[in-house]
Amino acid sequence: MKTLKRRRKEFKTDYKKRKGLLKSGKPRIVFRRTNKYLIAQYVESEEAQDKILFGISSKNLVKFGWPKNFLGSLKSIPAAYLTGFLFGKTIKEKKLKDPIVDFGMLRMEYKTKVYAFLKGLIDSGINISCPEGAFPEAERIEGKNLKEDFSNEFKKIKEKIEK
Repeated sequence: MKTLKRRRKEFKTDYKKRKGLLKSGKPRIVFRRTNKYLIAQYVESEEAQDKILFGISSKNLVKFGWPKNFLGSLKSIPAAYLTGFLFGKTIKEKKLKDPIVDFGMLRMEYKTKVYAFLKGLIDSGINISCPEGAFPEAERIEGKNLKEDFSNEFKKIKEKIEK
């Protein structure tokens, strides 16, 4: 009987997927969710040793004018899109190579935060292929479906990130 590795038992690492990502030789964007925030890291691997070059959390959106009354929604679909957009702009500023995306053990369901983050990356200029039907609708990305209409704040924050 084969025993599972500790990180596999804890649902933290899919070793088959990790091996495939490492074989590509490209840097990775590691995307993770916590109970409050979304985290993205730019990771390069040498001989299976990961080195994080930089990371961004959805908490960084507060610096770009995220409203105080929406602080509880820093892991929403608009926050995921803006985090991806900010992360992509940072990659372009630092002139780093286009990476592949590593979602780890997250469930890959269409029209969710994961794909909103990916849409933000693509809109910022990162070259990643993804089917267009996977992304959430524009109304959900802009936050028109939230308790209060978030679309005006969304546009202001996106303009600040672009500068």
